Amino acid sequence: MLRNREIRFVLLVMCTISLLLLLSAAFFSISSVILVLLTSVLLIGCSLIFTRMRYLEIEKLSSYMRQISSGDYSLDVRDNREGEFSILKNTIYKVTVMLSEQRTLLQKDKTHLTDAISDISHQLKTPLTSMMVMADLLDDTHLPETKRAEFTRNIRIQLERLEWLVTSLLKLSKIDAGTVHFKNDHVIVVKLIQKALQPVLIPIDIKEQTVTITGDDNVAFVGDLNWAAEAVINILKNAVEHTDSGGSIAIAFSENPLYTEIVIRDTGKGIPRDEIPFIFKRFYKGKYAGESSIGIGLSMAHSIITKQNGTIDVQSEIHKGTQFRIRIYKQIV
Repeated sequence: MLRNREIRFVLLVMCTISLLLLLSAAFFSISSVILVLLTSVLLIGCSLIFTRMRYLEIEKLSSYMRQISSGDYSLDVRDNREGEFSILKNTIYKVTVMLSEQRTLLQKDKTHLTDAISDISHQLKTPLTSMMVMADLLDDTHLPETKRAEFTRNIRIQLERLEWLVTSLLKLSKIDAGTVHFKNDHVIVVKLIQKALQPVLIPIDIKEQTVTITGDDNVAFVGDLNWAAEAVINILKNAVEHTDSGGSIAIAFSENPLYTEIVIRDTGKGIPRDEIPFIFKRFYKGKYAGESSIGIGLSMAHSIITKQNGTIDVQSEIHKGTQFRIRIYKQIV
């Protein structure tokens, strides 16, 4: 404590004042000298004791901070008494709680990143292994032309699948990182539906499915047309894939003072009740998923819609079809 220059200076000043008072008291009487001496000793002693107590508190706080820096956030130094030390303790406790929460979030992010890398590796491994096998077979000079054409076509299909996977993962990573700036344009829903239907018209035609669209041409919402179309495309792809040939897909949209709603209903296989809570989870594949399914489309649709002040939910019944309900809520000014 006495190594502190400030304390030594204060002690020197107090001793100097006491000495001057003693000299002044000597002009009056011995009793005055004794009174001044006792008073000075008591005041200096109380000051030293008080300073020592504060040093002990600071030492406790220093020990607490060292434990925090080592990763121990379990200590509680809250103090409800008045005083600057109580304020400091409560502030340190708040910072400790914040650091603990941030550490938990970082740990979750690390776990999520590890799981994502594992899932991505698994998704890439399957088509790459398939292409390597077929590439080896193509080296055979005695391979029939029909088989050569078949293997070449399969390799092309796997490459297209890889391209779609990588593109989708890049889009998802941008959304997760918050680097996507969604526009706040006036989106006409009927134009959105027409844009989203374009990529799935060929598979719809091949499976001879019927599509019905109902809704007012003036229905609209504030959002990003291109990203919203990306979400709807993935939902329509899911509907086309799980609806048998000759089935139907119904798209309806409406608007009220609170939100704009888009409902996509199909007559497909349906989703088991126990799978519904997981269908928007990344890389999740249900028991009725096709061989080419990766389990990323609905996850992307969910991320895009929620980022645009919207919600998406699903209702389904086995062998009776599935219904996706999208709601884009209006912004409150």
